[in-house]
Parts: sequence; structure tokens; C-alpha cells
Amino acid sequence: MAKRDYYEVLGVSKGASEDEIKKAFRKLAVKYHPDKAGGDEAKFKEINEAYEVLKDKQKRQRYDQFGHAGVGGAAGGGAGGGAGGGNPFEGFNFNGQDIHFDFGGGGAFGDIFSQFFGGAGGSRTAGEARGRDVETRVTLSFEEAIFGKDVTLSLTLNDVCSHCHGTTVEPGFELKECPTCKGAGQQIRVMNTMFGPIQQAVTCETCHGRGKVPEKECTRCHGTGVERREQDITVKIPAGIDDGATIRLREHGEAVAGGVRGDLYVHVRVRAHKKFTREGDLILSEEHISMVDAALGTEIDVETVDGIITMKVPAGTQSGTDFKLSGHGVPHLRSDRRGPHIVSVIVDTPTKLTKKQRELLEEFDAAKRRGIFS
Repeated sequence: MAKRDYYEVLGVSKGASEDEIKKAFRKLAVKYHPDKAGGDEAKFKEINEAYEVLKDKQKRQRYDQFGHAGVGGAAGGGAGGGAGGGNPFEGFNFNGQDIHFDFGGGGAFGDIFSQFFGGAGGSRTAGEARGRDVETRVTLSFEEAIFGKDVTLSLTLNDVCSHCHGTTVEPGFELKECPTCKGAGQQIRVMNTMFGPIQQAVTCETCHGRGKVPEKECTRCHGTGVERREQDITVKIPAGIDDGATIRLREHGEAVAGGVRGDLYVHVRVRAHKKFTREGDLILSEEHISMVDAALGTEIDVETVDGIITMKVPAGTQSGTDFKLSGHGVPHLRSDRRGPHIVSVIVDTPTKLTKKQRELLEEFDAAKRRGIFS
């Protein structure tokens, strides 16, 4: 579904002032706020999206010139959302890895799970033993984030014991019924409360809920079923990933006896680039030209993530004019399309002039005053 025109969303004209845009936004925000009776969450989000662009002078200028493609998202999809549309910050799957964006600035698994995966650990069977989740971080260059890459992580984790293969039993021996819980895996505790005795089922401290114990513990892992081991894990970084994203590799965390591995969470950080900045699926940069080139027109070599591209600057270009290099921006995470690279041309005004240069400019100014160039 194509996105609506932002001016239409706010009900203002393209020539509306900042104050008119602000008033229109406030009126509509109050009307459609989802916490209000008769509110509309979808409309409220659309209104906010439109206002975020139109209130910003530079974003509004790019939107007026290039439409939705100029502000980080093609029609029908948000920033980084690609052709499929939808919320670009929802989790999605890439090569068997869950990817989502975490703007909380911390490693709180609870917040991540509740927002994206519906509870800690995802869908696990109740009472099933589960290894510890592991967090790590990978730092990418700007270009690596744009094009993606495979990253190999070397982590020391609890792995299945190579001697007993996670059974906790010394080879040649077997598991036997737990003498404490009689195979139930649970114990009943009686708690005295103001309401009288209350029975509570708790995990058996002897067998840790398994219902069985080894006749003889493994001599290598001492009955834990795991041992520390360095592991090389390859993470496939998708093209177009942004700073703050988190990749979850299911069951690549630490092992546990008689259960499933925990998950591995890879938090992605992207180093700033000396020339480029990123805004959704846009890459932004500046190129400087002289007053003469701006007046007469020229061709300039523009640095992009794909290499040098020659760009034509027409005669009469004003400082701050934006030019769009289609298909040289950030790849969409859910498609093979790429956003544009927006080049802002800055016209440099000389601070020092030679006598001859000053004379020429004064001659030009005098001719203009006489109406020769009008």
C-alpha cells in the first residue's frame, strides 16, 4: 500500500508555515491518540511520521524534492522496511537468525523478549531445563553494515561434556531413581502462614528436577553434564543492518544437562563514517564546489560506498541543493532493493580575493545593476 502524502496526512498545504504544521499536528494527535476514546493507533502513527519529517527543515526539503524516497523509506515501507512494508523495527528472520532493533541502550533480556518475542526465552516447554543465555557485541565499519559480512566469534561457553555426552553419568554406569523425590523431580514443602499450613511444590534439590541421579558421576564434568570449551560461532550480518540491532541465534548459548541450550544475543554497533551519515535507507553526504562552478555548472566526482561516481551539477545551483543518486544507499533488510544516496552541494564563498578577482566580481555586480543579466 502506497504511503499518503505527508501534507495530506496533516491537512496542510505544501506552502504551510512551521507554525501551521505544528498546530495541525497537535489537533490531529489529540483527536486520534490511541489512549483516547475513539482514537486510532494507525492514524496516530501516520500523523507522527508525517510530522517528524515536515517539522525538520532539511527532511522537509528532501521530501519536497524526492518524495518518500528522500526521507529514508520508499512508498509502502518504512526506513529499512523494504518493499514488504510493515514496521521496520519488528523482529524478522535472516538465515535462521532472529534480528530486531533494541534502542534501550542496555542488555536487559526481559525488555527485549517482552517487546519482540513474547516473553523470556521464547516458546519453551514449561519446566524444561534450559542453558544460560549469552550476550556479546560486534562492532562493524559503516561499509560492513551496508554490505553485510560473516563474523566469526570465539566464545568460551558451557558445552556438552565430551566424556558423558551430557548424561552426567560415568560411562559404564546408569541413571537411577532419585532417592529424595522418588523420581517425581519435585519435593513438597509445607509453609506455615497466617492462613495455616500451605503446601508448595519445588524443584528437587538432589536431582534438579530430572527425577534421576547417576549411579556414578562423570569423572570429567563431576555430574554437571557440561564443560567449558572455546567455540567458534559464525554470525551472518545482513546487508543494511543498523547500529543498535540485535541478532539472536537460537540455542547457541550455554548448554545444560538434560535440556536445551540458551540463546546467543549479538548486539551490533556501527562505527561512524568520516564522510557519510545514515538516515533509514538513505546515505547522506556533502560535496563542496566553487561559486564559479555553481554559476556555470560542472561535473564532480562523488564518493559513495560503491566507489566514485561522476555527478552533473547544473548551472545556477544554489548552496544546499540536494541531488539523488538512486540505488547507492542502504539495502533494504527484507528485499534486494537499495535506498538512494543524497548529495548536498555546498557552494563555498571565498574569504580572500585577489585584486583581479575583486575587480571581476565588482564588474559583474555593476553589469547586473545595469540590468544586463536581468
